[in-house]
Amino acid sequence: MMNDLQDARILIVDDEDIIREMLQETIVYAGYGCDIAGNGREALKQVSQGAIDVVITDIKMPGMDGIELLQRVKEEHDVDVIVMTGFIEDFTYERIIELGASDFIGKPFRNKELLVRLKRVLRERSLLSEQRRTHQQLVEYSQDLNASLEKLRQAHREVQDAYLDTINRLAIAAEYRDEETGDHIIRMSRYSAMIGERLGLSNVTVANLRYASPMHDVGKIGIPDRILLKPGKLTPDEFEIMKSHTTIGADILANSRADILHYAEEIALSHHERWDGTGYPQGVAGEKIPVTGRIVGIADVFDALTSDRPYKDAYPLEVALEIIRRDRGRHFDPEAVDAFLGLKDDIIGVLRQFNPNRPLSFKEFRWSDRETYPFSDFIADSGRP
Repeated sequence: MMNDLQDARILIVDDEDIIREMLQETIVYAGYGCDIAGNGREALKQVSQGAIDVVITDIKMPGMDGIELLQRVKEEHDVDVIVMTGFIEDFTYERIIELGASDFIGKPFRNKELLVRLKRVLRERSLLSEQRRTHQQLVEYSQDLNASLEKLRQAHREVQDAYLDTINRLAIAAEYRDEETGDHIIRMSRYSAMIGERLGLSNVTVANLRYASPMHDVGKIGIPDRILLKPGKLTPDEFEIMKSHTTIGADILANSRADILHYAEEIALSHHERWDGTGYPQGVAGEKIPVTGRIVGIADVFDALTSDRPYKDAYPLEVALEIIRRDRGRHFDPEAVDAFLGLKDDIIGVLRQFNPNRPLSFKEFRWSDRETYPFSDFIADSGRP
């Protein structure tokens, strides 16, 4: 096939020898390669060999006429066809073009007219060929780009997975001395994301909340075991030291360029603040507390209530939810509490996943001799953060 107009190969098809030879001479003189065929079947055979760019064919020929040749060529090959005939009254220009011809010329015609029409067809063919090459190059470029992007995405996923795994391992390390397992950070992370979604936070914020919330107690790394693991009530001095895990955690996480760690710093510092301003370490109130801290504060307290601790047994679901409900507008953000309480079925699903035998109602729970029906102030009274 042609690389430019002068590389084109033309096939003249006519059952009259003198016309074939005259047209071939004209085409060759114009600088094009030219072959000839005396009938449609011979022409189709030559076209099938793949070296022809344009067929110029008569219509009236014995056997396969020009119309059938035109249709066969257009159905089977990427070849342009110019139709010529002396029977103008039998064929309209519109009909011939509809059948797929690139042009139509009536006999008798001047050679110059034929060459003008041929050059136009070849020019359009060249432009179309260039468009196809450009399109194919764009397709290949797009495929290469998509493959490269997929490799980058895969590499990013691997880095992100490693990054999140490192964060989770650091969070587990912080909880390791204080929790019987690392399940606490998984559960409260899920609760936090569930509340965020319920509140209508953006997908990005919810994702950052999910991955950053496990770092909420990373500052416990700096709390002595004698205080962190003490089963009884903490003294006022011990409680002050315990409260410092919020600022220690924020200091550990500060000045990072990663969004997740910015969220984690914010959460570590604010998740023990209270809606009424009586929390710590800064004593801020209401919406001055970051929404991430307000959300994680609920998730953290709820999971502490429904988990075994050295100083208490796990509370039933009904009891834990009642504590959260009673502290609406005092300890916790009212809107966040409403969102959390609306997730009861999802909460049960999380609890059952980690402990199928966990008590969920009063009927399934036996209070110890030192327990009474809990109320919200038990957290402060116990001396635990």
